[in-house]
Amino acid sequence: MKRIRPEDVDEIARMMGGSIRSDPAAIRRRIEALEAILERAFIIPGINRPIGLDAIVGVVPVVGDVLSALMSAYLIWEARKLGMSKWQLARMGANVAVDTALGAIPVIGDLFDFAFRSNSYNLKIIRRHLDRHHPSSATIEGEVVQHRQR
Repeated sequence: MKRIRPEDVDEIARMMGGSIRSDPAAIRRRIEALEAILERAFIIPGINRPIGLDAIVGVVPVVGDVLSALMSAYLIWEARKLGMSKWQLARMGANVAVDTALGAIPVIGDLFDFAFRSNSYNLKIIRRHLDRHHPSSATIEGEVVQHRQR
């Protein structure tokens, strides 16, 4: 088995379309990709409703809810690196807490996970911050827009 060296991690991240960098554009790409995986990765046949890993993993009692909360907490960690306010981070944390607490209830929680998309709400909060404080990281259909300063 081959060991992964620290320099290999950045190469793997580049192959996945991002990097380990902490510039706003790279963070935006990572956050948007994770939100898509957690909330809209699959489509339920018949009703054409998107569902993500958050709802699927949440079906597994306790372990699934903990894993889901950890993946959602990563979004908040990335938001913290952007310099977002404590109020914004607290709102995002509250979204994850509500999703985790209600998602842990058997059956009802699974239906709640299907309807309440905390990661999508958190992505909206992050996008508002990025658009206001880091406009050069703006994207149009997945492409980074480079703003020229004149």
